[in-house]
Amino acid sequence: QVDLVESGGGLVQAGGSLRLHCAASGRPISSYAMGWFRQAPGKEREFVAGISYTGGTTHYADSVKARFTVSRDNAKDTLYLQMNSLKPEDTATYYCAAPFNPWTTILLHAQEYDYWGQGTQVTVSS
Repeated sequence: QVDLVESGGGLVQAGGSLRLHCAASGRPISSYAMGWFRQAPGKEREFVAGISYTGGTTHYADSVKARFTVSRDNAKDTLYLQMNSLKPEDTATYYCAAPFNPWTTILLHAQEYDYWGQGTQVTVSS
């Protein structure tokens, strides 16, 4: 069992930046690929970014590539999402997620993840 708690969301103007944090407890995350997802009202949850368990490999949705950066600090059991050049269409609730199984490649689909945080709201005004 792993508990995930996101923080760092808020209201920002278009072009601004936010850094999201995801703190894990109950199980070290160092052996697990991790992901960030987001869900806007009336839309399905979508993949934003993923990172391998070592942190050496990352993957991004096309819509955030070159603007967002995912990273992790395994010693602190913490996942990060640096979001720059934010756009109104980035407005959503952002979730971090972890799988049950260790040693996987980066997972791109929500159904592949077993543990989710409660989410943090990001609102980008135009």
